Formats: sequence, C-alpha cells, structure tokens
Amino acid sequence: MSWYRYDETNNLVLTLHIQTGAKTTEAAGLHGDALKIKLAAAPVEGKANLVLIRFLAAQFDVPIGQVILKQGDKSRHKVIMIHRPMHGPSVLFNIL
Repeated sequence: MSWYRYDETNNLVLTLHIQTGAKTTEAAGLHGDALKIKLAAAPVEGKANLVLIRFLAAQFDVPIGQVILKQGDKSRHKVIMIHRPMHGPSVLFNIL
C-alpha cells in the first residue's frame, strides 16, 4: 500500500504519521505505509491539526478549505484529502 492515492473524483488522499513538537514543520520520509510529517506544534486543542492543514495547503497550493482531515483527529495516524491539488504528492519530497 502506498501513502497516497487518488479517489474516484481525482482528489488526493494522503496517509500520514504525525510527530509533534518538532523544531520545524516538514516531511520526514516514510514510516511504514505512511508519510511521516514533523510538526512544529503541540497536540493541544487542535493546534497540531491546524498547523498540518496549513502546511499541506501551502505545499499543494490550495486554499485551506480544500484540505480535509478525514480520519485521525486525535491520533498520530491521519488520513487527509486534498480537493483538486495543484501539485502531485512528489511536491512533499522536494522539501525532504
């Protein structure tokens, strides 16, 4: 299984493993069947989820509203859907 796929309407679906409390927010390589993302935020009151959504919106060049947390609101394992991304998943590897 890959860490990304496209659904039937061509939305990008990402499987992520999140590490909070990092110095910077960045993609950090693969973690099993997920892409590991380090977040410069604490997992308190949804702050980490907001930082993740903003980070992904910036990387895929879409408005924040097009990045949807589908699963894992309070978990390290998250599934994110990006509606009509401007770039493919390889954009995350350009920053590795």
